[in-house]
Amino acid sequence: MRTARVASRTGGMRSIWEYLIKNSFIYGSSHCALIRDLHIAKREEDIGFYAGFVGSAFMFGRALTSVFWGMVADRYGRKPVIVISIVSVIVFNTLFGLSTSYVMAITTRSLLGFLCGLLGPVKAYASEVCRKEHQALGLSLVSTSRGIGLIVGPAIGGFLAQPAEKYPNIFSEDSLFGRFPYFLPCLCISLFAVGAFIACFWLPETLHMHKGNSLGDGTVESLEASLIGSDLKRNSEETEGIELASNKNLLKNWPLISSIIVYCVFSLQDMAYSEIFSLWAVSSKRYGGLSFSSQDVGEVLAITGFSLLVYQLLLYPRFVKCLGHITSTRVAAVLSIPLLASYPFMAKLSGFTRSLIVNCASLLKNVFSVTIITGFNILQNNAVSQQQRGAANGMSVTAMSLFKAAAPAGGGALFSWAQSRQKASFLPGDHMVFFVLNIVGFVGLLLTFKPFLTQPSRKSTT
Repeated sequence: MRTARVASRTGGMRSIWEYLIKNSFIYGSSHCALIRDLHIAKREEDIGFYAGFVGSAFMFGRALTSVFWGMVADRYGRKPVIVISIVSVIVFNTLFGLSTSYVMAITTRSLLGFLCGLLGPVKAYASEVCRKEHQALGLSLVSTSRGIGLIVGPAIGGFLAQPAEKYPNIFSEDSLFGRFPYFLPCLCISLFAVGAFIACFWLPETLHMHKGNSLGDGTVESLEASLIGSDLKRNSEETEGIELASNKNLLKNWPLISSIIVYCVFSLQDMAYSEIFSLWAVSSKRYGGLSFSSQDVGEVLAITGFSLLVYQLLLYPRFVKCLGHITSTRVAAVLSIPLLASYPFMAKLSGFTRSLIVNCASLLKNVFSVTIITGFNILQNNAVSQQQRGAANGMSVTAMSLFKAAAPAGGGALFSWAQSRQKASFLPGDHMVFFVLNIVGFVGLLLTFKPFLTQPSRKSTT
């Protein structure tokens, strides 16, 4: 039994880190610099507009197929879908790094989203591979891996993009990395993805865990099935009631649907913020930005990513234990409002003070985002049975992807529009950008209260 628990934890960690690798690619490319070098934008203010569509392409592709991949995971297992998704990262990540036109960049991102059904099965996997008392930690690690992907990815892009310009003593202009200045960060992530693909061979499957209670051939999988099966046998009457209640039509499961809707609202804000932060940080001071280089942004995001992991492992479980998932989400949403409102004033700072304030603000905003997203991931997985968990997460990913597909394009367009109104009398420049982000967050906060948001009852969870 102890062997089964250890194997479950290690398998869960492998799947989570594989998801992190995928996220590092998805958010890792320097979109703004890429758009500039492709010469698609006629004015500097328009770069954010075109960069937003590159960010949206992946989400749009993922929205089309997430439910399908969730159903496949429910029928054939979580592991096959994870493997297929990682292979798609390896292939289309590499092709994205070799993009020579705007159309190619959009196409490769769209195809990656279409074939990468990783998020739903990994969320289901994390909730299944952990014992009930560790479920919150498992799902929080999934949220953390996504958050770190949002942070580490741009950091990799910031340090490794355009290597011939940044490191002329190592890379020449005539080399492969000189001719394709964004290929090196993509290649690094692809190599990590290859390692994740190899690790999948030792990844235990979880779909069978509720279906057997024999020792079988003595393998780790059989021991896992025996462990879970014995727990179910002791609670057979309760389990029967759970299955009958949770196998209803997912569209009629209001605890699931309400949590997905609120999750999508906060995801919209989170994705728009991620797009806007990089645009705002690298924009010129005369437009209200920080005039950071891509390397400066990379340093900020790398520090945030490491700190985020420490928070999620050490502080988040205690925070949620004291307040609960819903209350902690509300606290994070409330604190995000004054934090975002302070961002435009940071452009007036300079030197070490500016760097310190920006790093602290970036860390706090991502801590709040991870706290919110994790809470809703737990609510969604607790609202359905294991047999429906892949499809339910697929629905969640589809809805969330549609919102996130709109977020980069909308955020980029909003940022470009704000750049042209620096002397407006009402919320000039970037003040308008962060004000709109706060409106979205406030709407999400209101939706966390009854009667809209309904927590799953004991009879509808597994």
